[in-house]
Amino acid sequence: MKKKNITTASIISTAILSLSAANTLAHMEPKTGDDMEKCYGVAKAGKNDCSSKAGKHGCAGMAKTSSSADEWIKLPKGLCDKLVFSSLTAGEAHKAKKVKGEKH
Repeated sequence: MKKKNITTASIISTAILSLSAANTLAHMEPKTGDDMEKCYGVAKAGKNDCSSKAGKHGCAGMAKTSSSADEWIKLPKGLCDKLVFSSLTAGEAHKAKKVKGEKH
């Protein structure tokens, strides 16, 4: 193989591997930190971040139904409390939250 062809093949291979690595990292779960918290009851089907607290599965993206009280996603701290039918504790989502000033 000519030197020019080898160089071109190397450049193309490196570009393809770089794109693959970027795609892989884009789907990683956010790092646990003080600014993130688990929010139960708001994940769409197939969009959960990790295993089910009920033990139904052990992987991200395996939620069978939307808004399951046992499925969670990581959200910025404080956001979960602002969402209707959400909870910071597994299994407690979907309980009616009384909002201050709201008439029932």
